[in-house]
Amino acid sequence: MEPKFKWVTNHMPKSEDKNLQVMSLENVAKARAFHKSFPQYSVTPLANLSGMANRLGLGGLYVKDESYRFGLNAFKVLGGSFAMARYIAEETGRDVADCDFDYLTSDQLEHDFGHATFFTATDGNHGRGVAWAAHRLHQNAVVHMPKGSTKTRFDNIAKEGAKVTIEELNYDDCVRLAAKEAEETEHGVIVQDTAWEGYTKIPSWIMQGYGTMAAEAADQLRQLEVNRPTHVFVQAGVGSLASSMVGFFTNLFPSNPPKFMIMEAGAADCLYQGAVAADGNPRIVGGDLQTIMAGLACGEPNTIGWDILRNHADAFVSCPDWVSSKGMRMLAAPVKGDPAVTSGESGAVGMGVISTLMTDPAYAELREALELGPDSQVLLFSTEGDTDPVRYRQIVWDGAWQSEKAE
Repeated sequence: MEPKFKWVTNHMPKSEDKNLQVMSLENVAKARAFHKSFPQYSVTPLANLSGMANRLGLGGLYVKDESYRFGLNAFKVLGGSFAMARYIAEETGRDVADCDFDYLTSDQLEHDFGHATFFTATDGNHGRGVAWAAHRLHQNAVVHMPKGSTKTRFDNIAKEGAKVTIEELNYDDCVRLAAKEAEETEHGVIVQDTAWEGYTKIPSWIMQGYGTMAAEAADQLRQLEVNRPTHVFVQAGVGSLASSMVGFFTNLFPSNPPKFMIMEAGAADCLYQGAVAADGNPRIVGGDLQTIMAGLACGEPNTIGWDILRNHADAFVSCPDWVSSKGMRMLAAPVKGDPAVTSGESGAVGMGVISTLMTDPAYAELREALELGPDSQVLLFSTEGDTDPVRYRQIVWDGAWQSEKAE
C-alpha cells in the first residue's frame, strides 16, 4: 500500500499580517506591465479540465500551464526577471515602470548602471530564469546547484551563458554559498526567492513577479465565466510561490477569499511541520531532502511567505512522491475531450492531491473541512513542464514512483 499523504488544517495564531501588502494588486500590476514589455511574453494557457472535474465530483478544475512560459518550460523566470528590474530601477533612481525590456537592453543602461553579477542557488528552474534574464539584459550570472541536480537542468542554465556549478551541498546550503559569494563580489547581488533576517526586498520583488501568473489566471477564469475560484491548490518549496498566489487572491477577493491548500514534498515539509506545531513560528527541515519534486526540496521557509501563509492558508499537506507521479500521469492522459498538460514533478502535485482527495474515503474529513464538492471551482498551477525529460518519461511512460516500493 502506498503511504498516505499527511495533512493538517491551519490553527496557527494570526500575526499583524503586514506582509500581505507585498502582493497588493498595484504591485502585481507593475510586475505584469514589466513582463508584457518582453518580446517573448505571451499569456500561458489555462487548461479547463471539465471532464476531469465531472469525474471527480467538482464544479470545475483549471490548470495554469507554465510549460509555455517564455520558452523556458517553467514559471520561475517571472520572479527573477522582475527582481532584477526592480534592483536596477532602485540603483539608477528610476521607477520600475521606466525599466522595461527596451531600456534594460539599451546602451543607455550600460551608461546608467553598468554591469552586475547576479548570484543564485537553484534546483534548475529559478537558476535558468535568472541566467536567461541576465543574458537578455547583458548582465552576469553565477548559479549554484545542490547535489543530485540533473545534467539536463545544469546544461539548460549553462546554455544561457551563466557560470554554473553542482555543489556537494543541499539546497539551503547552496543559498548560503551564493549569498556569501555575492557579498564578496563587487556589484554582486543575490537573487533568491527565500527571505531571511536582513534580506527581504529582493524576495518580495520575486514574489510580485510570480503574481503575473496569478493575475493572468484570474482573468482567464473570468473569461470562462468563473468570477472567482473557490479553492486554490498551490505547491511550496520555501513558500514564495504559495504565498504569492495566496496573497494575490486574498487581495483580489478580500471579503470572500478562496480556500487555500498548500502542498509540499514529504521530504521537505517545513511549512507543514510549522502548521502541525501551530505556534506561529516557522520550522526547518534539514538533511538531503530526497524527493523527485526537486523544485520543492527546500527545508527553510521564506519568512515573508510564512507570515502570509500562517494568516491565510486553510490547510497544509505533506506528500510522498507517488502523489506527484500520479498527477503527472493524469495530466498527461486526461479524460477524453480535456486538454493534456505536460507537467513535471514539481508541477503535478496538485493534480495528485485533488484526485486522491476526491476519490479516497480516507480523506473524507479533509474534503469536508475544505467544503469540496459539486459547487467547487478549483485552480491548480502546473509550474513546470518536462524540465527533466528523462525522468518525465520514466514516470509517465514507464510507471516509476507509483508507490512506496518504487521509491
